[in-house]
Amino acid sequence: MKVGLVGFAGSGKTTIFNTLTGLTAEVGGYGAKEKANVGVIKVPDDRIDQLADLFNPKKKTYAEISFVDVAGPQADDPSRSESGLDAKLVQHMREVDALVHVVRAFDNAMLLQDADALRDINNFDTELLLTDLVQIENRITRLKKEKDSTRERELLERLKAELEAEHLLRDVEISPEEVALIAGFRFLSLKPLLVLLNVGEEQAASAPAAEVQSLAAAKHLSLIQMAGKTEMEIAELAPEEQRDFLQDLGITETARDRFIRAAYRLLDLISFLTAGEDECRGWPIKRGTSAQKAAGKIHSDIERGFIRAEVVRIEDLLEYKSEARCREHGKLKLEGKEYAVQDGDVIHFRFNV
Repeated sequence: MKVGLVGFAGSGKTTIFNTLTGLTAEVGGYGAKEKANVGVIKVPDDRIDQLADLFNPKKKTYAEISFVDVAGPQADDPSRSESGLDAKLVQHMREVDALVHVVRAFDNAMLLQDADALRDINNFDTELLLTDLVQIENRITRLKKEKDSTRERELLERLKAELEAEHLLRDVEISPEEVALIAGFRFLSLKPLLVLLNVGEEQAASAPAAEVQSLAAAKHLSLIQMAGKTEMEIAELAPEEQRDFLQDLGITETARDRFIRAAYRLLDLISFLTAGEDECRGWPIKRGTSAQKAAGKIHSDIERGFIRAEVVRIEDLLEYKSEARCREHGKLKLEGKEYAVQDGDVIHFRFNV
């Protein structure tokens, strides 16, 4: 899973990046559009630890989230909206699975504009819309010169009309077949988007402002709030000290844990598990993924040669201590290629080489 941290310059993206990854990327690089900070965090999963206690494997492997933090445009640059976002920024944004829009909700005397979350959320959506519109217009121009492109052109013309009506593509009804047809374009306003409201320490334990919640709901956006600078400093402490400081602020979870839960909801992800003496591992997949497609997460050969999936619920495996005893008690099921994998399934795939 690859997530892009985006937003206007001065929003605190790099501070949030450091908070989530534990890295120490330089903050305040407002104009460094060529530079992207990259980091990876492991997704904590107690179920993997419990399986490891049972199987004593050579290694444990957790799911990972990769972060890309790219310097954003200046919020007060009047020329920016004429052609959409900077090309280098767009390139990075196209390569991620989801976008996290970091929105400034704290005072900063170094910036010309006051914090205005509603303005920045709306303006950033406009940037995504304009960038997609320019891309579609350019593609339609090329398609007019080609034969056998009627289906793609008709779809793009419809999407162009929606964008011109100020409808972001994530709010447009697009069939799965149409999504597959335009997948290569990696439209920005079609990507899942999470708004992360970056507040001052005094608001660390507060809920997002009511007007921001209302706007996010109207736009069908996920929303979380963090005091980025304060939580970055807390993340640098030892775990026991972190708990004390978070408790003093009235926060029950670390920023990283809150973000991971929000990212999984945003992408509608679940995890299935594999367990054995070599490795206990979590595999993130889209909810509703078939057993055969899930097998492909491990290796394409397993997907191609899929025979069946031996599935046991983790709670049953932990209770009966082995797959053999689960089978004896009727807790191990044999499932075919169309079985929809469930969160917490422990699976052993049978396949032809």
